[in-house]
Amino acid sequence: MLAIKTPHTWFHHAGIRHDAGEYIAPLTQNILIITSAQAWARVNPALENSLRNSGIAWQTEIMTGYCTDERVAHYVKRAHKLGVQYIVGVGGGRVLDTAKAVADALDGGASITIPTVASTCAAWSPLSVFYTEEGGQIRSQPLKTLPRLVLVDSEIIAQSDVRYLKAGIVDALAKWYEFRPYLQHAPDNLSLQLKVQTARLAVDIYEKHGQQALRDNQAQRVSDALISVIDANIAVAGMANSIRGEIPTPGVAHAIHNRLTYEPALRDWLHGERVGYSLLVQSFLENDSDTPDATLLALLRQYDAPLTLAPLKEIRLAVIQAVARSISFPKAAADHLPFSLDPARIERALRQTEQFFTPRYAV
Repeated sequence: MLAIKTPHTWFHHAGIRHDAGEYIAPLTQNILIITSAQAWARVNPALENSLRNSGIAWQTEIMTGYCTDERVAHYVKRAHKLGVQYIVGVGGGRVLDTAKAVADALDGGASITIPTVASTCAAWSPLSVFYTEEGGQIRSQPLKTLPRLVLVDSEIIAQSDVRYLKAGIVDALAKWYEFRPYLQHAPDNLSLQLKVQTARLAVDIYEKHGQQALRDNQAQRVSDALISVIDANIAVAGMANSIRGEIPTPGVAHAIHNRLTYEPALRDWLHGERVGYSLLVQSFLENDSDTPDATLLALLRQYDAPLTLAPLKEIRLAVIQAVARSISFPKAAADHLPFSLDPARIERALRQTEQFFTPRYAV
């Protein structure tokens, strides 16, 4: 079995917020917008002017917090009351996942995503990630309907903090490091080959354009390098995540990340930063040695991923032990990995990050 689920149409050009209404109008004249206060301020007045000029009526919901079951249910009721089927998400991953989930819950619903940062592949991904109200990840929910439009404005993303671009690069790098191990037991599996080769394309883009893209983002300058990296963070990573086969391929680093979302002291870390730390842990697991993969370590340092659980301070040992015992990973997928996810090995790998990078805090 091979399945590839992707958005209907992807458009990326600098200043697309000025023309968004022209892309949306052929689909609908009535939309519900889910956004954050910061994201909405960044795309306007250009986006509102474009919608108005295209004769589109809209209602705006300013979202705070995470994508939760309660929040999605609230917006579904709001969409029913307004008689709206098209849900437009404007913002970062939490907002976009919420918008996609709301559209997916509506009979005949459809979503349009307008990312304002390139910190994840949420604008493209065939999933919505659900959390508790406090920010602990509950599940990644597959979607029946993917975005009809993805509208990417590199001018807006160029104005965002470069920390988001770095986190998005690390999150996309994770696809390569997480999917590649599955090939060892199934080297001829087509879906795995496609996933790994697509993920590798993102790595190649970062090798060629990553550093320049960071400099251009810091200068708030749209460049070919920045455009390539934005596309890799969202579209290429999203495509790798969209390919499904008979072998389940959840990411080990993402499974570790999911458990770390329940630690309040790590809530300031972006998604990609938690994934970066978790990739380091995966490297210790995969190599079964006292040193991580040198290439991966260089990349994590290059993009400022955290390398220890330093924010946990004196409770690190207790958290390491708790995390190691509570990583949730399906056995059907673990059986296809070339390394063990035994809790004792996970605890050892977590401890190794402390011992390798901060000997004075070794646990």
